[in-house]
Amino acid sequence: MREIIFDTETTGLEAASDRIIEIGAVELENRFITGRNFHVYINPEGRQVHPEALAVHGISNDDLADKPVFKGVAQDWFDFVGDATLIAHNASFDVGFFNAEFARLGFPPIDPDRVVDSLQIARRRHPMGPNSLDALCKRYGIDNSKREKHGALLDSELLAEVYIELVGGKQAALGFETDTATAGPSTSGGSGAVTAGTLEPRPQPLPSRVSDAEAAAHRKLVDGLGEHAIWLEAARKVG
Repeated sequence: MREIIFDTETTGLEAASDRIIEIGAVELENRFITGRNFHVYINPEGRQVHPEALAVHGISNDDLADKPVFKGVAQDWFDFVGDATLIAHNASFDVGFFNAEFARLGFPPIDPDRVVDSLQIARRRHPMGPNSLDALCKRYGIDNSKREKHGALLDSELLAEVYIELVGGKQAALGFETDTATAGPSTSGGSGAVTAGTLEPRPQPLPSRVSDAEAAAHRKLVDGLGEHAIWLEAARKVG
């Protein structure tokens, strides 16, 4: 099962008039991060970056002056994505911008059936919230200290870890094997960058999800099972 976690940065909030200026994406195979990524900056073809958007992602028009236009990276994007499921946080925003860019080029829109919104999953799992990417990183013990500003590739990397936890953690992928894909330079003639990276170990173990009250209740239950209870024998072996 192949999935693509992706994010965009844009000149503003209106898909009909604003433009995508950065795309970042991370590949998953059977819920494992492969290390194969897609990342590109895009020239918005005269559209000015809104000051409020600039404050969020820090990407200026000067930064984008020498970058390819969307048409120049579209084929690279299609080649990277293939027929994989697409996953984004608040997916309607990113998909809306992609569809607006595709419409300008005469391409069909993204099939909504292949899109998964991780924000909707988070809201079902944690209905009391908050469910922003930063909040979910904190909830699952994922280090987001490098996220001083929004960035499409960094946010995709963080969301990949969050998504794996949302759908059941590493347990969801037990029993599968995957080879890390190594990608060379783009063969489509465009400017999309597909890279293969080395996965770093988690800086610290995830905190236990068992509360002190739950642990105390379990000990009380075990203590009442009798001296020959299997749970007690297991505890003696561990001890």
